[in-house]
Amino acid sequence: MLKLDIQLFAVPFRKVSKTRKRMRRAHNATTAPTVVTCPTCGEKIKPHRVCKKCGSYKKKTVIAKDAE
Repeated sequence: MLKLDIQLFAVPFRKVSKTRKRMRRAHNATTAPTVVTCPTCGEKIKPHRVCKKCGSYKKKTVIAKDAE
């Protein structure tokens, strides 16, 4: 007896239209990152993070930075 190693995969019965494919991928769009200005120095930073330029968080100095 001849045994074949054939695997059967699911094959779509009909081609997926461009509209249906694009509707399925509608949530994959990228968004711009959220940034806020530091109240101390005005640098653009991510929200709820320590400012890399001046080292402040919520108008309080957390990390001492050297004046350059």
